[in-house]
Amino acid sequence: MNKSGRREFIKAGASIGAAAAVAPWIIKSARAQEVVRVGQLHSLTGTIAIAEAAIVDAEKMAMDEINAGGGVLGRKVQSIVEDGASDWPTFAEKARKLLSRDKVAAVFGCYTSASRKAVLPVFEQNNGLLYYPTYYEGQEQSKNVIYTAQEATQSVIAAIEWMAGNKGKTFYLVGSDYIYPRTCNKIAKPTIARVGGKTLGEDYAPLGHTEFSSIINKIKAAKPDCIYSTVVGGSNVAFYKQLVAAGLSGDKQTLLSTVVSENEIEGIGKENAIGYYACMGYFQSQKNPTNERFVKAFKAKYGQNRVVGDPMECGYTGVYFWKLACERAKSFDVDKVVAASSDLPLDAPEGMIKLHKTNHHTWKHARIGRARADGQFDIVYESPLIEPNPFPKLT
Repeated sequence: MNKSGRREFIKAGASIGAAAAVAPWIIKSARAQEVVRVGQLHSLTGTIAIAEAAIVDAEKMAMDEINAGGGVLGRKVQSIVEDGASDWPTFAEKARKLLSRDKVAAVFGCYTSASRKAVLPVFEQNNGLLYYPTYYEGQEQSKNVIYTAQEATQSVIAAIEWMAGNKGKTFYLVGSDYIYPRTCNKIAKPTIARVGGKTLGEDYAPLGHTEFSSIINKIKAAKPDCIYSTVVGGSNVAFYKQLVAAGLSGDKQTLLSTVVSENEIEGIGKENAIGYYACMGYFQSQKNPTNERFVKAFKAKYGQNRVVGDPMECGYTGVYFWKLACERAKSFDVDKVVAASSDLPLDAPEGMIKLHKTNHHTWKHARIGRARADGQFDIVYESPLIEPNPFPKLT
């Protein structure tokens, strides 16, 4: 984006650094103590909590910043936190409570697609508004959900094109056995063919799987230039360690994942991830003033050893998207806030982004980073803004 375009973008939207700016329609001091209630619905316990609980911290920091700047439409934001407990029926139950009993204006929540799909009927039946912060497979659009992370086409296509152009054109695809990896690979395979590459193999392991020797032996026999990985969660601890033990470490084998952020590397072990690549919309190591303020503030609030990954940043920006939409709509009414979200821009820690005019997803940059010994990423590629396409043609 050129300088003049960036100026117009900032003029049309708002910077997170300008949270304290007072719009002319904000209600004055007589109502300053009134609150607007919002929900945070994430797994604080159970198997998903290791990834999801940190998003609560990032969302809460955004709310605290907004309150320090005067709140939203003159009201302080009051958060009601509910634990989905890594259990999909519990997510639905808690969503119903937040919307029906607590009467929240919006909910920031969910992590897995299973949790999102469990609450979706509740939001649609009660006309609630969910801000969803996790990269996912696409194939969904709802008038009651704002998707602030990348859908699959916004990372997979850029990742394959970059690898084919820089690392080689033969690929081995490996993932966990559920909808996200399978959908990503349905996008990856025709992309590989389009760029003149070849898919040498495709394997899936059950969620939670920890024995990858059979798949790794197949990879070694195939000798691909590149491994594209959608192995998720705790399985990556075993997968990365076993790759290194088998002689396929990051200095010898190109591996790129679209599901491993700084948070996952903390669990994998920094020494096991050195040299491997990830494709995300956001990396903590990005150099821009908004991100530098964000990272500094997060560490000051929660501890210098904490790291920030992509879903955490998407949770944080979701709160600011909601604030800006309410102020544009001059209302907390869900239908008005959704209408005001169309083409809404934001100067976020990840850079200049905006909500799509119609499909409720976010225009995103794809960034590719190479893992360092300290668990951070050196960014080696950044795309222009990519329009979301949640319903691509799949082979």
